[in-house]
Amino acid sequence: MLDEMWNAAYHHRDPGRMAGVLADDWMAFFPDGTVIFKHDLLEGMTRNEPATLVFERHASRVYGDAAVTRGTLYANGERVQSFYRVYARRNGSWQAVSVQVVP
Repeated sequence: MLDEMWNAAYHHRDPGRMAGVLADDWMAFFPDGTVIFKHDLLEGMTRNEPATLVFERHASRVYGDAAVTRGTLYANGERVQSFYRVYARRNGSWQAVSVQVVP
């Protein structure tokens, strides 16, 4: 599933892989109100400190042409964030369209 592709791209800090997962109009919302867009995430991935990442999925659901996943990210054994990802099927292909990050 696309969620595993997202996790692998993030784990390997590979913006090229991640670019194929994210829709051009993708955006993320953070607890402090910050909003970032696709180019922000791709650019920032290369600056992330190397870490051992573990993604724990709590739930995933498909609703026709939309899907959501919820999970938690751990870096070097420490809980970093939980997230709610939204995917959409557009013209027959699935892409991530949004993520909500929570503490």
